[in-house]
Amino acid sequence: MKKYKVTLTAEERQQLQGLIATGKAAAKKLTHARILLKADAADGGPAWDDQQIADATEVSTDTVARVRQRFVEHGLEAALTRKKQDRPSRERKLDGRAEARLIALACSAPPDGRKEWTMKLLADRLVELEVVDSVSDETVRRVLKKTNSSRG
Repeated sequence: MKKYKVTLTAEERQQLQGLIATGKAAAKKLTHARILLKADAADGGPAWDDQQIADATEVSTDTVARVRQRFVEHGLEAALTRKKQDRPSRERKLDGRAEARLIALACSAPPDGRKEWTMKLLADRLVELEVVDSVSDETVRRVLKKTNSSRG
């Protein structure tokens, strides 16, 4: 396995120590800051090995290795924050145009024999109108809630 050597500048070390001292950050970010400080090999830094750091910070050695790698390859900020997904794990069912159709539909008169639209009726109508292949009533509910529109 490739070993990544962490060498912090005085400024980076000070920034990390300040981050930990205030304690006003996400737990993962604080843990990653501690990992980097313990891994620091620059002028008299502790330069602990991965196992020592993992034991001290209560994370796996793999986590320590990944934080080291991200610091060396992408810099301090990338090592502290979570990596953004290249693509979302699930594509959105309703894009802007489909959401507009849904809202217009929700504001229109309900079908015959109904007093008002239900989430299920709206979902079924979107499929019927071929706006989407399929959509759940929960997705419809979330979109309508997000728009703060009343169905009345």
